[in-house]
Amino acid sequence: MASHPLITILGAVYLLAFALAPVTQSIPFVVFHGISDKCSSEGVAHFTELLSNWSGSEGHCIEIGDGIWDSWTMSILEQTAIACEKVKNMSKLSDGYNLVGLSQGSMIGRGVVEFCDGAPPVKNFISLAGIHAGIASIPFCGSGVFCALMDYLIELLGVYSAYVQEHLAPAGYVKIPTDLAKYLKGCKFLPKLNNEHVGHRNSTYKERFASLQNLVLIMFEQDTVLQPKETSWFGYYPDGTFDTILPAQETELYIEDWVGLKTLDEAGKVKFINVSGHHLQISLADMQEYILPYLVDDAASAKNAATGTASSSWTTPWVQRLYRRMGRLFEDRRLLLSVH
Repeated sequence: MASHPLITILGAVYLLAFALAPVTQSIPFVVFHGISDKCSSEGVAHFTELLSNWSGSEGHCIEIGDGIWDSWTMSILEQTAIACEKVKNMSKLSDGYNLVGLSQGSMIGRGVVEFCDGAPPVKNFISLAGIHAGIASIPFCGSGVFCALMDYLIELLGVYSAYVQEHLAPAGYVKIPTDLAKYLKGCKFLPKLNNEHVGHRNSTYKERFASLQNLVLIMFEQDTVLQPKETSWFGYYPDGTFDTILPAQETELYIEDWVGLKTLDEAGKVKFINVSGHHLQISLADMQEYILPYLVDDAASAKNAATGTASSSWTTPWVQRLYRRMGRLFEDRRLLLSVH
């Protein structure tokens, strides 16, 4: 991979900071990539490396299956189960870790938080273009043979059919607001994740999700992959119509606190972040401002790093200010993580 001028400059600042100021060791973090992607792709590898270098934390991208192919054809429940076993088997995570989810990876990450028995605790959850309230259509796949076959199966069998649910990952979080009966009956992942089944709401899922120290929800202003983009903030269409989009706070999920989102929000632990860019196109400056603080030490350090107040947990104040100034110089330089 070619050397990047900004990385070189920031790397020098980072090393200088460590030479002049004591740094508290940060807990590790894991990354779950999005659909049509893999841990070894240039974008995801670069993203993980940057965050690890900046934070001083060990970063691990967790691969599920073969990456790109399985990200489409393995059910999202199965992907979550594999991710669960992988985090449990990583001894470095045993005392807790931070989690960064990229689009579909945010859903796998939430599944690990809510469903994974015996897993180490997740401290901070950072979601980029997460699909938390569902999407109203399958993300654009392309024009190849596989995509044509996928479109045919959906048209023939229906997105909530058992076969499509088992063999097409995004089907697990498609929520058609005008077809909620079929959604609740046939969709195998999202209704469970969001505790939507009346009379069968799982208090453990809510308790685990509400135990997060911080939930960072990053929405991309020009996102056209997610319909609607507000799903990244738990916003969605009202039941029975596409006419408007409800903010998270006006949805039943929030009002009745099905998964603990309201609990987290009222405790000041939810950060609703809106950044300029298309789907998963995040600038280096936005990475530093909205992701980096939550990978450094604990929640108190994150707040200090984000506001620029004094903190001995990651660097001295003058280095924090220099980081932010350097980031602003390159704020239009974007890191494309994935197509979907």
